[in-house]
Amino acid sequence: MDIIGLAKRVFELEMDALRIVQKQLNSDFEKAIDVLEKTILADRKIVVTGVGKSGHIGRKIAATLTSTGAPSVVLDAVNAFHGDLGMVNRGDAIVALSYSGETDEILRLVPHLKRLTTSLISITGNEHSTLAKNSDIVLSVRIDREACPLNLAPTSSTTAMLVLGDALAMVLLEKRGFKKEDFARFHPGGTLGRNLLLKVGDIMRPMSQMVILEEEAKVKEALKLWNIKRVGAVVVVNPERKVIGIFTHGDFVRNYEINPRIGEEPLGRVMTKKPITVRVDKLAVEVLNVFEHNKIEDLIVVDEQYRVVGLIDSQDLAIHRLL
Repeated sequence: MDIIGLAKRVFELEMDALRIVQKQLNSDFEKAIDVLEKTILADRKIVVTGVGKSGHIGRKIAATLTSTGAPSVVLDAVNAFHGDLGMVNRGDAIVALSYSGETDEILRLVPHLKRLTTSLISITGNEHSTLAKNSDIVLSVRIDREACPLNLAPTSSTTAMLVLGDALAMVLLEKRGFKKEDFARFHPGGTLGRNLLLKVGDIMRPMSQMVILEEEAKVKEALKLWNIKRVGAVVVVNPERKVIGIFTHGDFVRNYEINPRIGEEPLGRVMTKKPITVRVDKLAVEVLNVFEHNKIEDLIVVDEQYRVVGLIDSQDLAIHRLL
């Protein structure tokens, strides 16, 4: 038995199913996004319901929506008739998942949901089903076959539902202008939340740990202060403390080979002018791109007036677990 070959076949069948569903996207998807956006703007919520495997997919979709700023809850189609229907309020939007569109528990819910004048969006593989006929918007996930060799176990169909749910969440996210900072507020725990919440000002070395001199100062002054503060760069500023250059230990080594008396040179003559800087109020994760793209070891932190307020050494990234 070709185990790897069989596994690859499952991948191919499910990817083929996704391509089929992708081609079925139409104006109903746009209408669904419009309804969901209006629901959120009205401070209402999205209620997701489904049974069996569709129910499991529905829980993932609801979790993704909630984590991206679109408040969502899961309505158990069975428990709905034993009190859970009370979580549905006027103005909420319902997303019902049923591949056949004929799931008894879901169909029993429809009249009660309609009575609450909520918008009903169905995700189904049968556009002519009872569920579809009673929905305001129908999103088709019709596929040719399941990845199951018996064409029975929900596989390709549930993958299609999951990806369509992701598409709803991600398009809604972009349309609402959801930013990294917003995402961080909903994910405060763990590495992801920590990295997204950190600002440059949280990880920089303060001015008390830096060497800051004006351009008339001699290189030997910088060397002396480097040894005292155990740093490898001097930030060169003008009288208003605005950054005009940087001189690093690497610069010293390279220049010393050419001019052994470099210690007597003024910093303004040997510094790198117009160095790369980063604003103190930027997200710390943006620093990674700056270091990676510019191949530098030290990054000067400035305020909105371009005055030096701190420094980030590339070694600091590991300390703050940003690598």
